[in-house]
Amino acid sequence: MISSLLSALSKLHDESTLRERIRANLNEWASELLEPLGLTPRAHHRILLSCLDRIATGELRRLLVLMPPGSAKSTYTSVVFPIWWFIQHPRSSIIAVSCTSSLVEHFSRQIIGIVEENPKRVGFSLKSGDRSASHWRTTTGGEYFAAGVRGTVIGRRADIVIVDDPVRSMAEADNPRHRRHLWEWYSSELISRLKPGGRIVVVMTRWHEQDLAGRLLDQDPGGWHVLRLPALAEPGDPMGRPLGAALWPEWESAEALEQKRAVVGPRVWAALFQQSPQGPEDRLFEVGRIGSQDPETHRSPVRQRTVRAWDLAATAASGENNPDWTVGVKLSHDERGAFVVEDVVRLREDWGHVREVIVSTARSDGHSVVVGLPIDPGQAGKAQVGAISSSLVGYRVFASRESGTKWSRALPVASQIAAGNVSVRKGAWNREFFDELRAFPGGEKDDQVDALSRAMNTLSEFPESGRRLFVPFNLR
Repeated sequence: MISSLLSALSKLHDESTLRERIRANLNEWASELLEPLGLTPRAHHRILLSCLDRIATGELRRLLVLMPPGSAKSTYTSVVFPIWWFIQHPRSSIIAVSCTSSLVEHFSRQIIGIVEENPKRVGFSLKSGDRSASHWRTTTGGEYFAAGVRGTVIGRRADIVIVDDPVRSMAEADNPRHRRHLWEWYSSELISRLKPGGRIVVVMTRWHEQDLAGRLLDQDPGGWHVLRLPALAEPGDPMGRPLGAALWPEWESAEALEQKRAVVGPRVWAALFQQSPQGPEDRLFEVGRIGSQDPETHRSPVRQRTVRAWDLAATAASGENNPDWTVGVKLSHDERGAFVVEDVVRLREDWGHVREVIVSTARSDGHSVVVGLPIDPGQAGKAQVGAISSSLVGYRVFASRESGTKWSRALPVASQIAAGNVSVRKGAWNREFFDELRAFPGGEKDDQVDALSRAMNTLSEFPESGRRLFVPFNLR
């Protein structure tokens, strides 16, 4: 009798400890919840759960999750997380949205089933009169409302909005009218339902350059924490995967993904699987062939030449204007024939500030690094280069006029990338750099491409000499 009682008390204690643990830790909750299904959070799931945890604590307010089909992003974001959100915020409200009402209600029914089976573990149950898939309430004061895209959300308020897969097909994504309607509904109706201090999670697969994710990043590029995980790892992978490694190899290997890549074609692959949508026109740069180097561990064992080439602009960003960038790309070339993009400097300032940054960057790079400058047509362009050069006495400066189209100037570096001869140092600038290369020539900006092209061409044109040299040009 006493033994049975002690055993029962031990089980109660173990259950109580388990409840406390899973209520305090999202990863523990996900692991415990999915274990009966034979599922375990993998590396990309743990990164996602970490970001969702930061949403729950308020450390993040805007989270954009971009993952390929079949990565289980919806399971964790739209089923596992909402229950844990109510554990942490029992008297809060959720508005959940998907491309169709049937999809979001499918997520809702999964949540309802889990709560009904585990009321003691989650710490709440559902009110008996409010159990429809589109709307239900918890016994602790929480409320969940589900709607399809462009559905009615008027009269609802939310502490958190979860948007999961707002686009259902490439045909929809390619339709400008549909993209416009989705954006108008999101920006005017859905987000107006958010309470002050509310949070937003958007989880989706990319479809088009101007899909919802593209518009969000264009409108407020610094306002979103972006978790972008492509099917096959690219340079600067957030998970630290080697180049070409699969996102979830236990589910789908790199070999299987490569076979799928051959079937779906480059455009679908870039958008749905790599989360880097491209337009139907051809792209110049094979970004996936660019290697990656860790600046903390990699040291070049051979002699190299280095240039910092600039693409110049002189308009400061203000208000809603979107001026071009002044960009300085630092590119090295070693005696083995390998090229490394060492660093990228970008700014949008007036001419005085631009000049100061070019000079200070040259001093930081050192006298061995060639400074490559463009001479724009007209007297103003000559005056600009002359002013910069006068501040760089003793440095090796190479100035020349642009010739040919942007495309033709970029061909030499594109051919080196295609041959696998180009890599980049890991840095905070990587994402914007790769995004611009992927979009060229149809992207909104091409300043980094222009500077990279100039750097490559300068390395081929500038004399191989250790002497400090100013390459003359006609300023008259």
